[in-house]
Amino acid sequence: MAKQAVLLLAHGTPESVDQIPEYLRNVTGGRPLPEAVVREIQHRYTLIGHSPLTEITMEQGRMVAAELARTGEAVPVYVGMRNWHPYIADVVRQMKADGVEQAAVVCLAPQNSRTSVGLYRKAVEVEAGDLKLDFTEGWARNPLLAEAFAERLRPALHRLSQQVGVPVPVLFTAHSVPCRTVQTPADGKSLPDTYVEDAKATAEAVAALLPEIPRWWFAFQSQGASGGPWIGPRVEETLESLAKEGVKSLILQPIGFLCDHVEILYDVDRLFHEFAARLGVRLERPESLNVSRLLAQAVAGVAREALSRFSS
Repeated sequence: MAKQAVLLLAHGTPESVDQIPEYLRNVTGGRPLPEAVVREIQHRYTLIGHSPLTEITMEQGRMVAAELARTGEAVPVYVGMRNWHPYIADVVRQMKADGVEQAAVVCLAPQNSRTSVGLYRKAVEVEAGDLKLDFTEGWARNPLLAEAFAERLRPALHRLSQQVGVPVPVLFTAHSVPCRTVQTPADGKSLPDTYVEDAKATAEAVAALLPEIPRWWFAFQSQGASGGPWIGPRVEETLESLAKEGVKSLILQPIGFLCDHVEILYDVDRLFHEFAARLGVRLERPESLNVSRLLAQAVAGVAREALSRFSS
């Protein structure tokens, strides 16, 4: 019987501020960014102290392995990062050295996009060789994923609603991508990028589990510094619009991220929180999924389905 394994893929993050220039070159594929942009990103990392993405993702991998073992699918779980250590290429080479012959590959970005899932897939396939892969394109509509987000959102929603005396609405967010990413190439061969639909589908599934939400909206956050337009609406313009409508309290839940990192600890907890305060809006967010057992069960289920396809 072929030796099987699971490979989880994530973005990666540097361990120190000094590593950020090299990290950003990985993110942009070697394209230089203006020095002012590099300094600003270093400043943001300094303000939050440290991005825990790598440590949390490694723990998520351990939890997925434990969940698979608990349900009778005891296989090793590897974690590879696209933009920092442990790099995907190095991890794939290690898997092959360990004798792995078949791998279920799951990107820890549930919503499929050419600039995330697509790039991760290429990084795996370049090193795969004769390693057989089953790559999950996306799992944005996974019921357990929605339950995991709802589990985090529910107490935050109830707490703030009790404090302000009225039901509080919710703003769901996901990371923005360049507009060119979601535009279908005119080559007659490429399929449409489903990122926008996937992101909104996750938000809809979470909202459906919490009928006490009076109203909810969706926006894209953390637009990059590269040239060209990025998809919206932006969080900032959405907050301005809601403030004009008279919204005074709001829960913001990022449903495109599975753990804490700079886009949450800085963009949401500092930038958006302060921006909302200037508009007279009290902005709170739920705890991130991080080491949620429901999340581990969701990822394990996706991986289990992929492993089963090797024998079908």
